Amino acid sequence: MNRSFNNRKRRVTFPSRFKPGGASGYRRNIQRGEFIDPQKFINKTIIDQKEECFVPKYKFQDFKINQQIIKNIETRGYIAPTPIQDQVIPAVLNDRDVVGIANTGTGKTAAFLVPLINKILLNPKEKVLIVTPTRELALQINQEFKFFTKQIKIFSVCCVGGANLARQIAELGYNYNLVVGTTGRLKDLIERKKINLSKFNTVVLDEVDRMMDMGFINDTRFIMENTPREKQVLLFSATLSPKIEELIGDFLQNPIKISVKTGDTAQNIEQDIVRIIDGSKKVDILHELLIKAEFRKVLVFGRTKHGVENLSQMLIRRGLKAESIHGNKNHSQRQRALESFKANHVRILVATDVAARGLDIDNISHVINYDKPATYDDYIHRIGRTGRGDKKGKSLTFID
Repeated sequence: MNRSFNNRKRRVTFPSRFKPGGASGYRRNIQRGEFIDPQKFINKTIIDQKEECFVPKYKFQDFKINQQIIKNIETRGYIAPTPIQDQVIPAVLNDRDVVGIANTGTGKTAAFLVPLINKILLNPKEKVLIVTPTRELALQINQEFKFFTKQIKIFSVCCVGGANLARQIAELGYNYNLVVGTTGRLKDLIERKKINLSKFNTVVLDEVDRMMDMGFINDTRFIMENTPREKQVLLFSATLSPKIEELIGDFLQNPIKISVKTGDTAQNIEQDIVRIIDGSKKVDILHELLIKAEFRKVLVFGRTKHGVENLSQMLIRRGLKAESIHGNKNHSQRQRALESFKANHVRILVATDVAARGLDIDNISHVINYDKPATYDDYIHRIGRTGRGDKKGKSLTFID
């Protein structure tokens, strides 16, 4: 496509062949994943409903936590606790095991980090282990930990695959209070005797449903079985399957169950579909959407690593500022792409489902499912990257 087309401004409308709404003609294709009724990708009215205003029981100042933590919370821009923070923080401060069920984007990370940082300050020998399904989530949690511990001399080690193993081993030789990592890398370091699980009296299992989906149940059990019998365990998940219930029964002691989940998807995400009649025009349709002014910061999901890379390169050739993130990129390449997107150096990030969980990127205006998700659970977590907190977001799913 020539430069003049890329740069000229025009009002883009939806041609009838890919007008939002309408799911007729959809064919089930077993090869592309489970059947998902296209109507489940449409929710155009709930965003206009009057939402109940949540009134927290507590203020951050009400919690018996270190004043420097409260200052860091205020600097982070948090004014009042979110529903999950309002219930989880006091439970953790009271040394209770917790099962937290919440939609993505509800402030869950701060809900467990804030009281655990305070726990470390009360006992400098305290060690906390946070287990995550993906490196992106582990890195995100580590960044949040560093923010909440500004001016506080406690340290963390982030242990994820794809990053320099020797450096992580070296950091584990220093004085630290918190380790956050993915199941595979943690298991490797444990077997190398670089992490002594007997020292950890607090364990957080984050996004356990994703761990189950990705086949990490055995590694998760290995880690839990080698921690002290007496410990505080916090488990967070978007759903509760029989396998997760079994994990809870085996490793948590009389947990308090906290659920702030209001539905499969957040109420402030407007959802719709784009019907594709001519597959050869699919990238043209995407391009016409992306040049519209309201598509300020867009996360585009594809199904395969090769497809995601090809799509991002096609968008770049069309004059759009885009980056990609997928499994064929190494750790540093993925981090550069994410940082560029976060800093608004590019406004389009094309990703596989590796990015569907754990990423907390501000102000994503749209999520576009260029390729349909393999499962409805994947869909929920894809679109959860927009409409986070009290912000509005939109999702579009391409249907052929």
